[in-house]
This record gives sequence, C-alpha cells and structure tokens, in this order.
Amino acid sequence: MLNIKHRTKKSCQPLIKQLIDWIWKLRYSGFPAMETLAETLDKWSAEIACMWRFTKNNGITEGFHTKMEVIQRRAYGFKNFTNYRLRVIVMCG
Repeated sequence: MLNIKHRTKKSCQPLIKQLIDWIWKLRYSGFPAMETLAETLDKWSAEIACMWRFTKNNGITEGFHTKMEVIQRRAYGFKNFTNYRLRVIVMCG
C-alpha cells in the first residue's frame, strides 16, 4: 500500500476501505497490543490517507532544526547571536 506514491483520489478510495477493514480486524482481534494499534491507526487515518496522495514532507527542515539545536546546546561560549548565526550557516548552508 505504501510503495506506490502520487495516487489520485479515485485510486485511494479502495485503499481507505482496506485500511478501515484492517483496523476493524485489529480492534476485534482479542490482543491488547493489536487493539491499541487499531486505535492509533484509527486516530491517524486521515493523515495516512493524505500520505498516500501527497509525498511531500518536512524532513529536510527537521534535519536543519536538529542541527541548530545541537549547535545551540554546544554553544556555551558564544557571546552574541552573530557567532551562532555564522555557525548555523556553516553547518546547514
């Protein structure tokens, strides 16, 4: 289900029905861990459906943000914002 990207709305509709069927089977499986998984999938079903249609994400932005947090953690000696900004440009630029 996750291998093919850039689906149309019409091609996603059968997948949504299949996802709902899987969630129903998990919910009534009798295993607590599977029931918890069913609740989680049910809560995130709209986001999962959007993931099938749209492949854009913010992974690059999150990576830069993590690098900046590491720089900030290690930047005890920086006296001003200009030094921090230059370090960010060097690491992320």
